[in-house]
Amino acid sequence: MDLGIGLPTAHTPLTSPAAIMRLAQEAERLGYTAVWTYERLLYPTGPVAQPGGPPAPLPDVYKVAYDPLETLAYVAARTERLKLGTSVVDAPFHVPVVLARRYATLDQFSGGRVIAGLGQGWMAQEFATANVPPKRRGAGMEEFVAALRASWGPDPVHFEGRFYHIPESLINPKPVQPSGPPILMGSMTPAGIDRAARIADGLNPIAVSYEALAGTISRFRAAAQAAGRDPTTLKIMVRVNQVIAPDRLPEETRPFLGGAAEQIAADLARLQPLHLDHVFFGTGYAASVDEQVRLLERLQRAVQAAGG
Repeated sequence: MDLGIGLPTAHTPLTSPAAIMRLAQEAERLGYTAVWTYERLLYPTGPVAQPGGPPAPLPDVYKVAYDPLETLAYVAARTERLKLGTSVVDAPFHVPVVLARRYATLDQFSGGRVIAGLGQGWMAQEFATANVPPKRRGAGMEEFVAALRASWGPDPVHFEGRFYHIPESLINPKPVQPSGPPILMGSMTPAGIDRAARIADGLNPIAVSYEALAGTISRFRAAAQAAGRDPTTLKIMVRVNQVIAPDRLPEETRPFLGGAAEQIAADLARLQPLHLDHVFFGTGYAASVDEQVRLLERLQRAVQAAGG
């Protein structure tokens, strides 16, 4: 299990091109293996229907969201080894060929370092903005992934589906990675987990609790096996929506994989039996870039001390 960081591309004290680049370079120096970005189309000014809850204003952090692929292209130019991941780009808001070419271009310029984390979207206002009905989720997502893979495949490309059509064409550039960037699906629902097990190269769940994460992973691997796939060939790369705290938090109230570096390291050690490939943490809420770098360095030391 290796570690990565989410770049501060949203509305945080460290959201600036200079801070993003510095943190990416420091993460590479410290031995982190990947950096991650995500997509947000807009910030509605009124209440937003929340998954599993009543309508409420979005958190202030979403008021700014740098474009994920352009940010990663900027980072790619000044790093050498870091994997460049999206967690996630919402596929329904895009045209498969256009998104395929954007990922392929980034894969070319980065020398094959791209991880294509995809989601289905959830905010009604973003579906309205993209002029896509929310009911396209599910079957539409499966077809989108098929069209994306077709676009990365040999020319001439031709695809005919219910939602997407590609007339026989040459589509270039192709990605550096022979089968295209690995596709992860940011899925948390049972249907989404099963879909990822059938069609994706891996799963990108959010760590809410140990028990929920273990259940998600168990379901994913069982669904992959039921679909005739080898679960050991599929990646599990976990997103942690927590940041590294400068001080220890009370054990009775701290979130799973949250708190000081030493507390997080203990949680990571507990995850070893789940055989995860990658876990990445949020950044951007420290008082300065220097402080954030110190916290990242402290986490690496704590993980090594814990035998990770």
